[in-house]
Amino acid sequence: MLSKDEIRQAVFWASEQEVMAPKPGNVNCFSDGHNMAVQDFIRSARAIAPVMAQPGLSVGQRILRAVEATREVVDCNTNLGIVLLFAPLCSAVERCERFDQLPDALSAVLAQLTVDDARLCYQAIRLAEAGGLGSSSEQDISEEPSVTLLNAMELARDRDQIALQYVSNFNTLWQVSLPALTNSLNSGESVEWATAFAYLKLLSDAPDSLICRKQNRETATAVTNKAKQLVFQMNKNSKLNTYSAQLTAWDIELKQKSINPGTTADLVAATLLLWAFEDGFSADRISVP
Repeated sequence: MLSKDEIRQAVFWASEQEVMAPKPGNVNCFSDGHNMAVQDFIRSARAIAPVMAQPGLSVGQRILRAVEATREVVDCNTNLGIVLLFAPLCSAVERCERFDQLPDALSAVLAQLTVDDARLCYQAIRLAEAGGLGSSSEQDISEEPSVTLLNAMELARDRDQIALQYVSNFNTLWQVSLPALTNSLNSGESVEWATAFAYLKLLSDAPDSLICRKQNRETATAVTNKAKQLVFQMNKNSKLNTYSAQLTAWDIELKQKSINPGTTADLVAATLLLWAFEDGFSADRISVP
């Protein structure tokens, strides 16, 4: 079983590695963007790590307390999506003595979500002042929810990739991004470049829902098609960092157009957290400090 300190370290490491990876369109180690800087994300990571590692908190409590902690150190929304994804994962990992128990533990956590979890989550989303949410005819974020958090996510699944993870037991991470990240790391890639590849795999798998909401689905689909081309090329090459110039150019283009695949970045952060948890359970631990 992972200790409180091990979970805290994993949360900080995953959050830090996500922002340090060369992911086109996001704030990264090569380029700030969208009126945010790398240090905003590092401060946010440091703020949420002890909250996520606090034993016994409900998913809703983790979400609200993490957003409150974030708002104490930054005045922008750096990590709402990360918080929404990390909270059930951290609740679930507390129940596990082996990594292979995590999918079932996660399923149990999600099935047990309550109306109070939804209420606390809605409060956190309003506090984070997330942009591009739009409105809904049912259980709108501006209102007090009357259904469980899982039910609320079910209503949003077609317009939000994070909501879809809640109702699919995080299937995209298990099926798409964690294998991509793990295979890249096992082949000798650095964490930064393995993360970038996992990000592109996610982006090639489905249009980013933040782009869909802030721009339109046509724009999001064009970004996905570009990611597919890059993944196809990368799969034929032995070293990912040879694509640095291409990714940098695309990063500049996306930011000039204010296009931010932010939900994909959140998903890759959660993927890194899964990898860190797996590493933590391993008898021959590797690299999470």
